[in-house]
Amino acid sequence: MSRLGRPSPHAAGEETAGTPKLDHRLTKRLLAFVGPYKALLFVSILLLLLTSLVDLVFPLLVAKGIDDYIRPGDMRGLVHISILFLVLLGVSYGIRYAHLYYTQLLGQRVMHDMRNEIFAHLQRLHIGYFDRNPVGRVMTRLTSDVETLNQLFTSGIVSIFGDVVTLIGITSILFYLDVRLALVTMTVVPLLFLASAVFRNKVRKAFAEVRIQVAKMNAFLQENLSGISLVHLFNREERHSEKFDENNAAHRDAYLQTVFLYSVFFPVVTFLESGASALILWYGGGQFLQDAITLGSLVAFIQYSERFFRPIRDLSERYNVLQGAMAASERIFELLDTEPAIVSPGTPGTAPGPSGEVVFDEVRFGYVPGEEVLRGISFRIRPGESVAVVGHTGAGKTTITGLLTRFYDVDSGAIRIDGLDVKEWDLDALRSRIGIVQQESFLFSGGLALNVGLRKGLPRERIEWALETVGADALLSRLRTDDSVDVGERGNLLSLGERQLVSFARALAHDPPILLLDEATASVDTETEQRIRRALEVLLEGRTSLVIAHRLSTIRHVDRILVLHKGQLVEEGTHEELLARGGLYARYYELEYRGQEEPDDVHAGAGTPS
Repeated sequence: MSRLGRPSPHAAGEETAGTPKLDHRLTKRLLAFVGPYKALLFVSILLLLLTSLVDLVFPLLVAKGIDDYIRPGDMRGLVHISILFLVLLGVSYGIRYAHLYYTQLLGQRVMHDMRNEIFAHLQRLHIGYFDRNPVGRVMTRLTSDVETLNQLFTSGIVSIFGDVVTLIGITSILFYLDVRLALVTMTVVPLLFLASAVFRNKVRKAFAEVRIQVAKMNAFLQENLSGISLVHLFNREERHSEKFDENNAAHRDAYLQTVFLYSVFFPVVTFLESGASALILWYGGGQFLQDAITLGSLVAFIQYSERFFRPIRDLSERYNVLQGAMAASERIFELLDTEPAIVSPGTPGTAPGPSGEVVFDEVRFGYVPGEEVLRGISFRIRPGESVAVVGHTGAGKTTITGLLTRFYDVDSGAIRIDGLDVKEWDLDALRSRIGIVQQESFLFSGGLALNVGLRKGLPRERIEWALETVGADALLSRLRTDDSVDVGERGNLLSLGERQLVSFARALAHDPPILLLDEATASVDTETEQRIRRALEVLLEGRTSLVIAHRLSTIRHVDRILVLHKGQLVEEGTHEELLARGGLYARYYELEYRGQEEPDDVHAGAGTPS
């Protein structure tokens, strides 16, 4: 079964629509990221509380100014209280500045740590995880979800303390100034809480849908940009634009739903605020006319009522931030809780000397349970022997390399390198003994030397030797002329053949005892292939090599050939022996050379299909 046939349990970018309610377990784990910055959190909360307390003083100063200085005509006292007002205003602005700075600093540091932990965890996950999860969806965890948590720390969890203190302070002052007028003011509060509850429920679902659509767009964009050459080649620009337009429109509609909810909620809150002010003017004005309340207290009541509704409205938004943070944190911690399926053993076996022996012992494996790709494969590659694996697409050739490097673990049986089961090897030690060149070479953006010497501590002389050995003379000349030769994103500044030569140099620079060539020359031009073949004749000498190829012309001179069919080893022998048998390999060979002049080394009678 081809790897392309493996089903994915999730569509690209698929998310769960539900948004979890506040979860103490998730909250505790989130606060663990704040732990190293407790001092910043404490300072942020303290500054916010100071801001709230200072803001409560301003209406009282206005009331005192009206009652004690304006009405009696005390200009000197009015000047003093005005100066005090300005001083407190400056103090308030200074505290707000410090609060905003430290809150943002807290959020950025928490995000920095969280992204580092997520990325480090992704580096440890086995290849199978990325087979099942679209890259765009995983990227959303590092970008959108972490940014949502930043909002929690910068405008959510800290600001809630300030809102609560403001509400308590204003309520206490209102009842202190006049109980009856305070009760009149509170008559609209139940309606406000009802509107807030309805708004929270609706907007929570709307934002959950927005996050779903964002993840879908990310996944589609990543896939489309990665395959942009195919898009151009098959003239799919218009169809992909239509598909993106569908995703974009779905995101737009989901976001417009949140805009609609906000456009309804805020006018309702403003209407209730105005209603409360009207009640204060009506009842408070009557009380003032009867000398039951001072003018300053009436003005202070109006100002406090305006400030009273603001934190209630803000708390509704904070609640949505908390809901979004819970949903984001659930997805992030689901990722972080995904245990790497393939790790180094607690006590690795003692790595033997690098002889390069490879043994497959009754190996069975399937990417999907119940669908085996390899069915009891057994073979041994002696140290220094070159062995080729051939077979039709989906026979399990590439799977062998994935199991040998322990990107996947066998379902049953065993794979041993130099006598030690690969499961007993330390992963770094195991993979340092294996050099691999794949059909589609992958280069990282950056320098040429970086891409050849990916492992730390590789001398520059070794990098240049590897490039020279594989015949990459032009690249070597450029490197010696300009030490900062940039290969571009995915190596797009190099030709296809040059990228493949870099992959060869990368594999050989570390002098691994085992070399895996997975269709290594399938995508290069004839001239480059000839250069690689000449280099391989020297490089494969004395090195255990496993060569996977569709073109049988590239493997005629290996020591032994393994023929796979439907996940089973059906033939084994040298090129000449397999041709003489007239079996499956001979049929492959006949099909490859049909219509061409028969090669000199084809034995008489061999290659006739049975």
